[in-house]
Amino acid sequence: MSRPDAYIGKPIERLEDLRFLRGRGQYVDDLECAGALHAVVVRSAVAHGRIRSIDTAAARTLPGVHAVFTATDLGAKVPVIPVRSESQPSLDQAVQPVLAHGKVRYVGEPVAFVVAETAALAEDAADAVTVDIDPLRAVIDRAGAEAGDVLLFEHSATNTAGRFTGVRGDAAKAFAAAPYVRRERFRVQRYAPVPLETRGLLARWDAHAERLTLAGAAKVPFWVRSVLAAMMALPEQCVDVIETDIGGGFGARGEFFPEDFLVAFAARRLGRPVKWIEDRREHFLSTAHAREVDCELEIACRRDGVILALRGQAWTNAGAYIRPNVASAPRNIAQMGAGPYRIADLHMEVSVLLSNKTPTGSYRGPGRFEIDFCRERLIDLACADLGLDRAEMRRRNLLTDAEMPHALPIVLPHGKGGELDSGDYRVTFDRCLAEIRWDEKASLQGRLIDGRYHGLAIGCYVEGGAIGPRENARLVLDSEGMVTVYVGTSALGQGQETVFAQIAADALGIPIEHVKDVFHGSTTCVEEGFGSFGSRASVMGGCAIAAAAEKLKDSIREAAAARFGCPVSAIEIIEGMRAVRAGELQLPLHELAGRELAAEGTFAAEKRTYSYGAHAAHVAVDPRTGQVEVLEYVAVEDVGRILNPSTLHGQALGAIVQGLGGSLLEELIYDEHGQLLTASLASYLLPSMDDYPDIRAVALELYPSPLNPLGAKGGGEGGIIPVGGVIANAVACALGDLGVQPFELPLSPPRVWQLIEDARGSRRQAQRTAR
Repeated sequence: MSRPDAYIGKPIERLEDLRFLRGRGQYVDDLECAGALHAVVVRSAVAHGRIRSIDTAAARTLPGVHAVFTATDLGAKVPVIPVRSESQPSLDQAVQPVLAHGKVRYVGEPVAFVVAETAALAEDAADAVTVDIDPLRAVIDRAGAEAGDVLLFEHSATNTAGRFTGVRGDAAKAFAAAPYVRRERFRVQRYAPVPLETRGLLARWDAHAERLTLAGAAKVPFWVRSVLAAMMALPEQCVDVIETDIGGGFGARGEFFPEDFLVAFAARRLGRPVKWIEDRREHFLSTAHAREVDCELEIACRRDGVILALRGQAWTNAGAYIRPNVASAPRNIAQMGAGPYRIADLHMEVSVLLSNKTPTGSYRGPGRFEIDFCRERLIDLACADLGLDRAEMRRRNLLTDAEMPHALPIVLPHGKGGELDSGDYRVTFDRCLAEIRWDEKASLQGRLIDGRYHGLAIGCYVEGGAIGPRENARLVLDSEGMVTVYVGTSALGQGQETVFAQIAADALGIPIEHVKDVFHGSTTCVEEGFGSFGSRASVMGGCAIAAAAEKLKDSIREAAAARFGCPVSAIEIIEGMRAVRAGELQLPLHELAGRELAAEGTFAAEKRTYSYGAHAAHVAVDPRTGQVEVLEYVAVEDVGRILNPSTLHGQALGAIVQGLGGSLLEELIYDEHGQLLTASLASYLLPSMDDYPDIRAVALELYPSPLNPLGAKGGGEGGIIPVGGVIANAVACALGDLGVQPFELPLSPPRVWQLIEDARGSRRQAQRTAR
């Protein structure tokens, strides 16, 4: 892959964009199926209560209505959605049924499923369903969950569904001997990924073949197939899960939701295709939320700024049920508290709490965004107490190349650890300081210029990626020398078709134009696939493609050697895989094979890769309104080996903007009754294109990963991880003279204004007391 005309490393324009720009993308709602029925979900309007009755009689009699399903129609045992990762017995006790029975636990929980000739008729029928619920007091926050006087699951006797503990060294001993200690409380708000496209599904049942096809899956189609097959009592090979084009995922889309079963169940029961498309309000109420964390974190340092230890507790609000990947965030909070710093001793306990809110899942950089915010704020506070330069203290503690690989904390109860694979974290840090012109702008810290206070901050992070255990790919070469790529990872808008075409072209030594198609995700592509999550697709899928390419070339050489009667070593593949040669003998490939040639490849990995970097921001804060303007934002990352600078750049910029939205705007707000107050785009604020015009991202490839043949590392999540801490520290620096210290996100204008007013009030009270 090192020939002069290599495609890897070049900014090849996204091949998939041409069909999108021409309006030829095919999203799930674009799928047409003759005779398809349409479904609507009846959802609970009560956050917590016991179901007295569900009256569907009126709905069933409406013209065009084919069925109204409730939990009693699903059999003696209502299917529940299993935990996909980091399962614990206690987590398994709070999994979600596909339809509520006995009790509802959040506003938006499915209680009935209506199927009719059209979506409009299904909506009318859903309105005719009467659900009688005896309300119970809602559990909203950590205090209510820990009080335990109201329980979501009475058989558990607690609202704490599980715990994760990160351990390295002896934190208690380090704190006992530390000359400086500080402890603070932090909070990250509840918000959501909000992809452009909402969820949707189309299911078809072939009664003759006893085969189910479900289109609209994303992220982990093979896992969805496994769960769905078990629920439907079908062999896995009788279920096809098809990935369409996806309008963004960011961790939330693609996990198993109640509708994945309900749509398939209805299609099988009714013998007709069934289609369901989620509207935006449904999306806010039912698709996974994320982030909400309370954290108490403590740092121990020497007086020269060397960090000795971290310890603390965190509480994640998982919502009403344990969804398949809810454990990602608390696990990462427990393990990644030290981030990129040399911290020998760590102890972090994270509790997973249940509440009467929409269940949570993962969102780009799950857990890492939250713990980075807490740690980076605490470092700045320690610097102020110790009279140290913020940049120098960070640089002093950053890990270096000589310390790699570097062991991560063990996470209990599973006992898993891991290690950072490669890199010198000072390099990206120093480059970030230079890019933001840190020394030049030092005089702006806290200055009031044209009515606004200015502040700068910098923060660091690591990003875990390339999650195993393995991935599979298949390459098919036709008689014309065109190659089709099939891979088990999923495309969620990250440019996977382009990057995989580059890898295949280089591995086979062919022009990229000879890569005919890249098919991904669907269970029809390969025998086994694992999907796209945790920044794994490019590394795991790409290496599987490279492995399949070697096998394909080997099979061609073996066939040619048999034909020519010569050693395999004498065979050359020439003319862009369109002919073979052995000395004077030459043969077009189509004459050699006369048909398609195919090869499969697998790449397995037990260890993750770790990208890393630093971000810096320059903000201006208007004390009259609380408005925070990001004047300049710079990100520098090292991703091991850059496969495509253009797609990587897009990933970085998109992640940063999402991080800024979460730091400054977005919040899912509930009232005391468990009603979501921000369930539309009119009340839930998202960043727009002109909000953050000056963002620059620099990507380096100085330290390739030693864990895979590409040398690549995952790079899809790093852009979001440090944003909260960087923005909060920049605001704190801007308003430091006013005594403002933010400890929670988002830093929306009303919240910043209130912080300023509170600080002024405290100052006036202190002055009166002094007099």
